[in-house]
Amino acid sequence: MGLWSPKSDGGAAVTAGPDSTAALTVSVVIPVRDDAPALDVCLSLLTRQTVAPLEIVVVDNGSSDTSAEVARRWGAVVVGEPRVGIPAAAAAGYDAAKGDLVVRLDADSRPGPRCLQTAVERMAADPGLDAITGTGLFYDAPRGLRTMTSVAYLGAYYVLTHLALGHTALWGSCMAVRTAAWQAVRDDVVRDDAEVHDDLDLAFRLGPQRRTRLVRTWRVGVSARSLRGRRQRRRRLDRAWRTLRLNWQVAPPWDRWWRRLNGAGRARMDQRSRGRIGSARNSSIDSRVGNSVTSGPENRFTRE
Repeated sequence: MGLWSPKSDGGAAVTAGPDSTAALTVSVVIPVRDDAPALDVCLSLLTRQTVAPLEIVVVDNGSSDTSAEVARRWGAVVVGEPRVGIPAAAAAGYDAAKGDLVVRLDADSRPGPRCLQTAVERMAADPGLDAITGTGLFYDAPRGLRTMTSVAYLGAYYVLTHLALGHTALWGSCMAVRTAAWQAVRDDVVRDDAEVHDDLDLAFRLGPQRRTRLVRTWRVGVSARSLRGRRQRRRRLDRAWRTLRLNWQVAPPWDRWWRRLNGAGRARMDQRSRGRIGSARNSSIDSRVGNSVTSGPENRFTRE
């Protein structure tokens, strides 16, 4: 196994188009606790990306195994977070990220070679987009049930959480958020409660006033171990209800939906108003001029 590290010129950047001077750099954040073998596979896949990240930040959440050693061997930045729990670990990683865009994966995520490219291209193409979220395939589920189980689980997750939030939720195994959006809500997210779903909590904090989009074709492999056994499934449901209750105390679903629909209505009115103003302006110009109309270096992870 080789050691990988970013070149000194700062990581790959993706621009929004040939006329754009603004480029997006990407930091990958992976919280981990005692999951060295899965992390090793995930990091090996990240070295094969068509767009290299600026950095990979692995948050060691009090591991007793070799997770931190595996991360350093692959050239990742290792951040220690002694408070046990994904909310604290994920937030510590986002705080440490230096890229314009944070792509969050889990240690058991298995990203395809275009994973990061898809994320940065989608975000660069739409500057008003604050976050995107993807889908997954349970690679260790029974072969004949993998697709059906994945679609059923994630389909239910996105539908039910959309009703609860008033907008699209985030899924921690495959999601991306602009660093600026994270910094705007970083003081509001839950960090000290390990029984909260950090991705769902972050989606709540971003709120309906920010734009989050589900990209159905953005997919990673992920383990189904969190769904195995009644105890695991019950724990996930309990965490979901706990996250919902905490956030509904701040903004209940009917309030969130009202804000979203009211905001969407205002946006449509503003768009129609701008269209009418633009049409009037163009008509005025046409009448005056006789209806005449005129019309960065790539960085890669390299072996040392």
